[in-house]
Amino acid sequence: MGRKTILFLIVGVLGAYYFYTPLPDNIEEPWKLVLFATYINAVTDLALFVELLGISHFINTVNFLMTFQEVPPTSDENVIVMETTFNSVPVRTYVPKRKSQTLRRGLFYIHGGGWCLGSAAWFDTDFLSRRTAERLDAIVISTNYRLAPKHHFPNQFEDVYNALKWFLHQDVLDKYGVDPERIGILGDSAGGNLAAAVTQQLIDDPDVKIKLKTQSLIYPALQILDVDLPSYRENSHFPVLSKSLMVRFWSEYFTTDRSLENAMFFNQHVPVESSHLFKFVNWSSLLPEKFKKGHFYNSPTYGSSELAKKYPGFLDVRAAPLLADDSKLHKLPLTYVLTCQYDVLRDDGIMYVTRLQKAGVRVTHDHIEDGFHGAVSIQGFKIRYRLENQHVSWLSQNL
Repeated sequence: MGRKTILFLIVGVLGAYYFYTPLPDNIEEPWKLVLFATYINAVTDLALFVELLGISHFINTVNFLMTFQEVPPTSDENVIVMETTFNSVPVRTYVPKRKSQTLRRGLFYIHGGGWCLGSAAWFDTDFLSRRTAERLDAIVISTNYRLAPKHHFPNQFEDVYNALKWFLHQDVLDKYGVDPERIGILGDSAGGNLAAAVTQQLIDDPDVKIKLKTQSLIYPALQILDVDLPSYRENSHFPVLSKSLMVRFWSEYFTTDRSLENAMFFNQHVPVESSHLFKFVNWSSLLPEKFKKGHFYNSPTYGSSELAKKYPGFLDVRAAPLLADDSKLHKLPLTYVLTCQYDVLRDDGIMYVTRLQKAGVRVTHDHIEDGFHGAVSIQGFKIRYRLENQHVSWLSQNL
């Protein structure tokens, strides 16, 4: 076999590996998703290879390769963009330029990225923040927070909570011209996790007199007790966010110890003494029939108590908001949840919707049958504007 033939075969195999991505028929602009998935796969594979060589941690390499996404705080003809700190936490503020005769809505936004990646300075985050500020005539606060693997839970939670509490001070609201009765919180993916968690924490905080009117959770990650949900089974290798990558993000949130990641991947990390928590995430009773079809619930396989003792964060309601009891959920504000069919996190959001509804919370649930993880923020996709319009429309009516 000649060198050209061998080279052709190698290129063919690599091309098939990176570009062959079977997609459902209802995906809009599938070629764009294939190209984006190819980019994500190349970045993650390179980062894994660098980690294997012992050069750099996987997340640090991905962060380095993604730094080109950052943009400066540039104002335009519609929105003034500035950087400041809220209680020592870096944030970006987006203030509409047009004059307002009344106090404006306020929206506190938390970016995603698996608690490891992302920034208020990323192009997608900046784009969404300025468009939302302009379209809603709202003050948008886009917060940063410390990231893993350098920082672990609860640092991310505490940064977001401290920045939010600072924003809710009356003097800060006065400075930005925000109506204290029209403040909402928004987060996507890991940001949705943090949004749900800090909203729960805020309820019983005696130091906070001003409460949130709405919470918006975009394909949120809400629990790590069970990664054998139907959505994890169906979308374990779907582009953008695979099961292995999501589990890696979860484990990095708590530790760089890879033994926790391995136990999580095989659903063997929850100790028997915490078995009572499974009632909060039992998909067999919390998912509508259409999402259970063809799937059977597997009883938990309990893991080592040592992991839970070392890294108790994954059993903490501040990291897993689905573990909150009904009395806590009952006090939550008006809620919007967006889930996507082709997303490992789909069932987290749907189970939260079910639990909130049972607790008496008013919930609007938009489920996107042709949606995938990241669809709200990834530029260049038509679906991105459709989902943005749905959420902005809801906010304009309810915030």
